[in-house]
Amino acid sequence: MATNFWVRALQDSEFTHLFNLDNAALEKMDVARMLVDKKPGFPCRVSLADAEIGEEVILVSYKYHNTHSPYMAKGPVFVRKKAKTAEFEMNELPVMLYQRLLSLRGYDKNGMMNEAAVVEGSVLREQLHKIFENPAVSYIHIHNAKPGCYNCVVERC
Repeated sequence: MATNFWVRALQDSEFTHLFNLDNAALEKMDVARMLVDKKPGFPCRVSLADAEIGEEVILVSYKYHNTHSPYMAKGPVFVRKKAKTAEFEMNELPVMLYQRLLSLRGYDKNGMMNEAAVVEGSVLREQLHKIFENPAVSYIHIHNAKPGCYNCVVERC
């Protein structure tokens, strides 16, 4: 029987204040303001949708795996200026993931990796169910495989 899951995006409230800062202040914080010049190419981790050409985004280093394990991690994420936190139905996947090569990392409740796979987005759903067959896996991180950047977390229901 397939395990139900929830996709969780980053919270917009963590980033909205950054858009009120000027570029000099952002640079001091190692944050870059950019204008989108291609689509796809700027996947927002708040809306879990690709930004549109001409849209303003920020690129910020984000601690996406805040755990007390050797797998604690942070890395670059894009956030759209007017993004609101995406909410998905149970077992619903963001469209932007279907067109990418993805790296999946399954972690247990202690933040230790138990499973991993690289898959085309077209077979993401099947691979999530396969990883969740391991009862030790509590959640799965989805990354873009080529640049290696974090996308979102998938939690077991």
